Amino acid sequence: MRKRERGELLIQKVNKLQDNLLKKIQLTVSKDGFVHFGDTVMLLNPDNKSSVENYPGVCGSLTLAINLDEISMYSAKSLPAPCGVSAVKSVDPVGRNSFCILSVDGGAVGEPIRFGQNFGLGTTGGFSDQMANSKMIITHCHTNRSLAVPRNFWTRSYFGKEYEVICHTYLDSHKAEEDKNYWEIVTGNPSDKDGTMIHRPNPQPRRDQKE
Repeated sequence: MRKRERGELLIQKVNKLQDNLLKKIQLTVSKDGFVHFGDTVMLLNPDNKSSVENYPGVCGSLTLAINLDEISMYSAKSLPAPCGVSAVKSVDPVGRNSFCILSVDGGAVGEPIRFGQNFGLGTTGGFSDQMANSKMIITHCHTNRSLAVPRNFWTRSYFGKEYEVICHTYLDSHKAEEDKNYWEIVTGNPSDKDGTMIHRPNPQPRRDQKE
């Protein structure tokens, strides 16, 4: 009875952690087209309909998400650090696929991030080129390998079937990175506080403009 009153029962801990991981998160709206330290964003691996390597069931955009196995879900009081990641089909921002951009070299909160600048990803867990909503390559500092979703390897987590995320640079015949290595940092939709830039329609050209 005392554990239940204090919220210490196992089922209460699991429900609280799961509620935090799946609760809706509002992403930061980029007012200047840049991503800043302290922004809350999603990392999206865009769909590539022309890819000949797409396997049945793995088409569509994927987002980076924290991944907890069942043991962690039933034993953790809060998110373990560091924790694993996987790629999920949901493109709606929730606790487990929303991240805070962290400075690792003294950048101030609110300062724009430049290409080539180091940064960290912190998960809330519910708890002069533009970067925002543009395709980019994310490189691991220590190995110099790029973050990727092969899309032909999957793993089973507490939340079901998800796709493996690795650090590996995939190069095509022209020595350019393949689509598996491309990510978009997705920000909030300024015209819809609960939406993201994924759901914002592209502006239609004016009649006096050439298409």
